[in-house]
Amino acid sequence: MADSERLSAPGCWAACTNFAKARKGILLLAEIILCLVILICFSASTPAYSSLSVVEMILAVVFFVIYMCGLHTKIQIINWPWSDFFRTLIAAILYLITSIVVLVEKGNHSRITAGVLGLIATCLFGYDAYITFPLRQQRHTAAPTDPADGPV
Repeated sequence: MADSERLSAPGCWAACTNFAKARKGILLLAEIILCLVILICFSASTPAYSSLSVVEMILAVVFFVIYMCGLHTKIQIINWPWSDFFRTLIAAILYLITSIVVLVEKGNHSRITAGVLGLIATCLFGYDAYITFPLRQQRHTAAPTDPADGPV
């Protein structure tokens, strides 16, 4: 029993590190870290806008775990590419609105920093939505125009 636990741990660790090195893994880790920093900045100035960062950070962690463990291939009742696309698109729109509101209002330095980081998060989530767009990822093959023996 100890041997099976010891053999399964490197496979799990390898899957985690392999996904964390992929482009999607790097984007999700960057989203988690950026949401945490924005949450700290908002909490230092005003807790009014911190709920967006909390929700987006939790959703990014959930999607990171789902993709890392390969659950997106095992759970077929949810269309994961579309749900991830809408998550990132909505996050980009909400961070853009929140950042504009925060930067228009006068505030202290941590609030301005959170607004600027929110604009960076808008770009990051927007890029993630762009590369996640499911219709962009479908590959089409050319249909044969003529039969192999010649015209019919």
